[in-house]
Amino acid sequence: MSRIEHNMSLTGEAPAAINTQQKLASFLGISGLIILLLASLNVNFPNKTLWLSLSLASIFGGIAWFARAAYAGKHEGIKNDGVWFKSMTNRGYLAWITGIALTGFYIILYFYPEYLGLRTDADNTGLIALFDPLSKLLSGNPASQWFVYGTLYTIAIAAFGIKFFWKYRHNTYQRLRTISVIFFQTGFAFLIPELMSRLNKEEGFNLPYYDLKNIWPLNYYNFEQYRVDGFLSSGDIGLALLFLGIASIFIITPILTYKYGKRWYCSWVCGCGGLAETAGDPYRHLSDKSLFAWKVERWVIHSVLVFVVLMTTAVIYSYLGYDADKYWLNKDVFLISVAVFLTLLFAGIWYFKKEELEKDARYGAIGYLVIILSLVGLHYFSGQNLFLFNAENLRQTYGFLIGAVFSGVIGTGFYPIFGNRVWCRFGCPMAAILGMQQRLFSKFRITTNGGQCISCGNCSTYCEMGIDVRAYAQKGENIVRSSCVGCGICSAVCPRGVLKLENGSRKNRTVTQEAVMGDNLNLLDLIDQKSK
Repeated sequence: MSRIEHNMSLTGEAPAAINTQQKLASFLGISGLIILLLASLNVNFPNKTLWLSLSLASIFGGIAWFARAAYAGKHEGIKNDGVWFKSMTNRGYLAWITGIALTGFYIILYFYPEYLGLRTDADNTGLIALFDPLSKLLSGNPASQWFVYGTLYTIAIAAFGIKFFWKYRHNTYQRLRTISVIFFQTGFAFLIPELMSRLNKEEGFNLPYYDLKNIWPLNYYNFEQYRVDGFLSSGDIGLALLFLGIASIFIITPILTYKYGKRWYCSWVCGCGGLAETAGDPYRHLSDKSLFAWKVERWVIHSVLVFVVLMTTAVIYSYLGYDADKYWLNKDVFLISVAVFLTLLFAGIWYFKKEELEKDARYGAIGYLVIILSLVGLHYFSGQNLFLFNAENLRQTYGFLIGAVFSGVIGTGFYPIFGNRVWCRFGCPMAAILGMQQRLFSKFRITTNGGQCISCGNCSTYCEMGIDVRAYAQKGENIVRSSCVGCGICSAVCPRGVLKLENGSRKNRTVTQEAVMGDNLNLLDLIDQKSK
């Protein structure tokens, strides 16, 4: 017998409490977290292997069980039940408590790992000591704070990936995407680097500890001297990885982005995107959709990109030699090459793609180029520090402000407050590069069928990148935005099938607003022309 709904509001009643299975699953998951908390408080577990196994299994099992209990008994289709009513998903007190707790953990992890038990001159204690058995099993080394972080990160993506899989099980694209991010995080970011470190203990091996899916500038330290020295000392494998890192920037990334848009990395491979799509899925509706946020986003993310270009240039320049007879790549050749490359890149975009840039983007590009070339010229002719600061100071500043505070503490810790893609929108330099490639020459777009749109707003509400998808759909205009990560959620939540992710011909990839809205009097001729 169906329950009678007495509430006259269109929104209905507040969401029902969780069911019995979800309560049991919550108890199981919290039990695992309590073990980690007790370890953080220096409780000495006698059998660390057993207790770590129980903790991680409880956390993973609790999340997976909770997800199955939440979605298995429901019909297939998107279920965002009551997200605007729940304290955890509508910036309520639970969201703030969670955000502050996560942020506090990140601050301790990044800046005060000794409080978690990290010891450099003795055996680890506390939480980090609890992870020693797993670390020694994989790499042969005691755990570090980064191993603890990587383990919990991987567990989160895998467990919440199962939740995501249950929720979007009707959508093949979402299922494949979820499998992909779990695979790359577990294999390429977690297991392979640890196993490479273990192989170094064998005679004849000297492999760098390297996340194979990280690409510069997201991996901003990849060309620092200690990293390059590590690659060179690793023989043929190290050289191959070094060349792979360079080829990824100039060859592999542009080709894949041309064919598939930035989604190939941001939504299918990247660990930051993987966590945002799985653990951060309940918070995607919290992304700021305002015009002001979009303007700030464009300036901030491209400023971060300029920062990392300056920092990397200064770092590489700092360890190159001066003597042209001994080094084919000396300081002067490198600096001139950077200036020439940036100038040619700017000239090519300006000549071929100028009309696709907004006015502020043109001014910004000119301004940034002038600043960079002026700083290079000032250093070259006056002998002052490159970019006015010491290379090590630039690196430390970038690592602290962007690599730690922005991407880790704010970008991940405050999912429940700012949404799940605040780092990807406002801070990730990799997203900035891929976004420019996607906007200027990619074949990827999201096509819309304006005649079928009922203006429900689901697409805009659940766009984690803050794009007003509905505005495009109402006009029947293709969505070609540099910020779009191609997650496909807008298409998945559309009740009418209005949106479709495509990699088609670049012809008619962008459709003018005036033509779609009917301002062109020869609409029939226009339709006939586009169908050819």
